[in-house]
Amino acid sequence: MPPTLADRLARRDAERFVGRAAELELFEGLLAGDGSASVVLLHGPGGIGKSTLLREFARLAAVRGWSPLLLDGRELAPVPGELEAVFTAASAEDRPVVLLDTYERVSDLDEVLRQRLLPALPARSIVVLAGREAPASDWFANGWEHLARAHRLGPLSADEGRALVRGLGVVDEPTTASLVAWSVGSPLALTLATAVAQREGHWDGRDFEQRPELVEMLVRRLARAQVEDEHADVVAVAAIARVTTAALLADALPSRDPNEDYRWLRAQAIAEPVGDGLAMHALVRRAVHGHLLATRPERERELRRRIADHLFARAAAGEPRLTIDLAELIRSPTVRWGFGAEGAVGLHADALRPGELDDLPDAVLARGSDVWWAATRTLADASPEHFVVARDAHEALCGLGVAVTPANASPGTLADPFVGDWVRHAQQHVPDGDAMVWRDSLDLTTSERGDLGSRVLAVVNTAAVLRSGLVNPRYFYLPINPINAASVAFAAESGSRNVPELAVQVGELRHECHVIDYGPDGLLGSQRDTIYAELGLPRIAAEAAPAGAPSAVVRPAAVSVADVQQALRDLDRPSRLAVSPLAAAVGGEDPSAAVRALLIRAADQAFGAGAEETLMRDLVERAYVDHRTSHEDAAHELHVSRATYFRRLRQATVRVADYALASLASQGHAVP
Repeated sequence: MPPTLADRLARRDAERFVGRAAELELFEGLLAGDGSASVVLLHGPGGIGKSTLLREFARLAAVRGWSPLLLDGRELAPVPGELEAVFTAASAEDRPVVLLDTYERVSDLDEVLRQRLLPALPARSIVVLAGREAPASDWFANGWEHLARAHRLGPLSADEGRALVRGLGVVDEPTTASLVAWSVGSPLALTLATAVAQREGHWDGRDFEQRPELVEMLVRRLARAQVEDEHADVVAVAAIARVTTAALLADALPSRDPNEDYRWLRAQAIAEPVGDGLAMHALVRRAVHGHLLATRPERERELRRRIADHLFARAAAGEPRLTIDLAELIRSPTVRWGFGAEGAVGLHADALRPGELDDLPDAVLARGSDVWWAATRTLADASPEHFVVARDAHEALCGLGVAVTPANASPGTLADPFVGDWVRHAQQHVPDGDAMVWRDSLDLTTSERGDLGSRVLAVVNTAAVLRSGLVNPRYFYLPINPINAASVAFAAESGSRNVPELAVQVGELRHECHVIDYGPDGLLGSQRDTIYAELGLPRIAAEAAPAGAPSAVVRPAAVSVADVQQALRDLDRPSRLAVSPLAAAVGGEDPSAAVRALLIRAADQAFGAGAEETLMRDLVERAYVDHRTSHEDAAHELHVSRATYFRRLRQATVRVADYALASLASQGHAVP
């Protein structure tokens, strides 16, 4: 029989398969009968290459004499007996290999599989279930733990990405490097981007931010559906926020049903569960956010502010890990230098292993001076608990950092020639211990010690902050090498103060000590203020809190945005203001007057410069502060339609409410 088009398609697919050595070794072992597992639960985000890997598994199984059966969960009709028929066919084979893709679509059949279908298969059977979500714990109980094995499929390595691009016909090295860097290890994204590069004759990752048809192409291929217009704001929130929760949706989109929106987002292939929320696929997120900035910048600004307020309130109330999410909202690469979650793709934080620094290659040792490495090894032997390292998917050491607090500093750090004096200074001058003292952070993958784009430093430094035990550190002691441009730029923009008497000179190596004081609201407050400044909004000034009160601003739990909006409508009704929940929060001899003063101040200060900000300020003043004209007349005088007037007025009152509540809490007022 002559070759068919299907044969040609399969041959081209096999020729373009690259990498995945660990997964192929695992599958070869199963085919050889090593007994390590009978069921493999393969999981990973959309576009990471699960379907491509299953097709390669099918080819390998066929070559080894097994009977592969490859199917997609989306192709199973929602009728009784559909899945049973598949496994009945597999049971008729001596050595079946069942490869079920898009398993999340049928994962509600977990119990059916474990109780009836899998036990009926021949003893020499292999089943691979591939889906976006990690397997349920029941797969590792009641004896299944001896047969089932979970395996997360990670991104392609840089070498694998280059091999894929070359296989697709691109040989230009600069273009290849740009494509691989942009794709962040996603085979689907890399394939799409390569096609664009070949069609356009060049590649620029910004194309996916500036051209809506490319954004739509990426979203459609990953989600296999267009994003409905009615959920555009939900997608926008997920593109701006690192992790989206129902609570965040409630604050960011107050006029919508957050639970319904969260259920919708969870069902989309462009999002996957992360912690207590959902994270959009990294490339879709970046493309959609860029497109949002280009086409609806005012909406992006408003949503980013609401998300920042929500995250700050939660973080200051006792969720310090949300400092990562706040960092994601900052645009300045200098401020974000070496901090945030963006480095987590393909890297993970870990502890230093015994003797690990003794066998480093010369290329790595060249990243630091001999005197620095000698002191670092001594400290590692004495106090390894102060080290955080970053590793890649192959467990290779990519970076390290050393940081302590006045409370957990060990004798080894006090004896260290680089950081000892700084620790003693912090112990003497920061009596509450709310300080982090950094010895150093080092990216071992680059020739520069402080590249502004260092994902390695992002992992190391963020992990050090989170494991410090400080909920919201206020003071940071930083080693600044005066010849390192990135660290000097960060020190300048962060407002740090050089302390000359703490400068360290060890041999020819000099480290200046720069101290950052983030103020009463600590690191979290600084992050929020930076976001506000980038949005053109005034910062919410923090005042000294009473003794025993937390320093961070937390929205009063007993007062809502709706309460503030009602108080705005009652601004000239003292008797109504006196019974407002705001009055109970403010207290004092004349609470109604205090509430009025608070709202007038918020209406004046909650908005920044620019035409849109000025319009919202004018709307609030016309509607509530100086309401001598009707809403219709105000709309006419401000040259906006009636619909625009009321829509922007609602947005403006939410802004005033957020500002007023944050200001109220920052001033230490009692909360009922």
